[in-house]
Amino acid sequence: MPHHDAFEALNKHLPLREKLTVSHGSIKEHYPFIARIAITLYEPDTGILKTYVHSSGEDNPLSHYQSTLDDAPSLKKILEQGLPRVINNLLTFEEGAHEHTQRIGRQGYAASYTFPMFDNGVFLGFIFFNSYETNVFTEKVLHELDLYGHFIALMMAKEVSAINTLTAAVKTTGHITHIRDPETGGHLDRMSRYCRLITKALAEKYNLNDDYIEHIFMFAPLHDIGKIGIPDDILLKPGKLTEVEKNIMQTHSKKGREMIDYLIINFGLESIQHIDVLRNIAEFHHEAMNGTGYPDGLQGDDIPLEARIVAVADVFDALTSKRPYKEAWSNDKAFDTLRQMAGWQLAHDCVDVLIAHREDVEKIQEMFKENIYG
Repeated sequence: MPHHDAFEALNKHLPLREKLTVSHGSIKEHYPFIARIAITLYEPDTGILKTYVHSSGEDNPLSHYQSTLDDAPSLKKILEQGLPRVINNLLTFEEGAHEHTQRIGRQGYAASYTFPMFDNGVFLGFIFFNSYETNVFTEKVLHELDLYGHFIALMMAKEVSAINTLTAAVKTTGHITHIRDPETGGHLDRMSRYCRLITKALAEKYNLNDDYIEHIFMFAPLHDIGKIGIPDDILLKPGKLTEVEKNIMQTHSKKGREMIDYLIINFGLESIQHIDVLRNIAEFHHEAMNGTGYPDGLQGDDIPLEARIVAVADVFDALTSKRPYKEAWSNDKAFDTLRQMAGWQLAHDCVDVLIAHREDVEKIQEMFKENIYG
């Protein structure tokens, strides 16, 4: 006899957010008091937890929120124990002074179940099940939510693994072809975090959600993958490029887009969420606001937002980093230069918010200093 598959929608090509919403809908058929499922991701390099996706529509008290794990002792305890946590009455939760708990409380959630996510023993982040009712997380309910928790964790692990596979493929290709890009690992660490800083600051203006912000951060280091196809004598030339050499160098943006398309097909990574964001970053991060950039001479808002963001982060870190042909500039000098470039080459709003967050910029610089090995 026919049977209705509650998860039939998951057979389709859907972004993670929609898959989470499908899972939430299935849970609510049995436990309608589950009002929200949310995922936070853990960044091991910095110890930061970041909101990523949720299933509750506009009901999102933790939009664009991040905190270090050390500043969230109750969550850190969950990780140390490796066990989920149940709070059946948030009003009596003893560590309610933490911002995360306060924002959840202001939304009106009265109970929560926090489930740590692991992939082959590696901590990925947390899944939160929230309810507006108290004392709802009984042993029976928790037993079933554990199954959903592991199911959601597997979906999240697949998403992260796909991006890691793409990144590893690019790095491997660069090693095999013996290409040496003068941009260091420190540059990529810093500029990707500047990208996230800018994107978060512009989130309200452009109505950006947390998974878009996180994908900008994850994809930004791949902006110059097309340089793999640029000859060493041009890529590593310490002096000024000739007009012919400059034209060859500028082909790296189109080559980057082609490489990404090729890697996506060959590694079966079509399911990566926001994959067009990656394509746009690689192809258009050298476009200029006045139309004088390359490869297509796009102008203003015709340049994808993610490319405008990466352009500002990339230029700022290049200015403040030592190169074979220049010393590192001070932040003051670099910010002055960004102001001069704003409006005609770089996006004004991206420049403005980066400068406005100078303290955060300096924290990133301190955390990801260059070392003697580059």
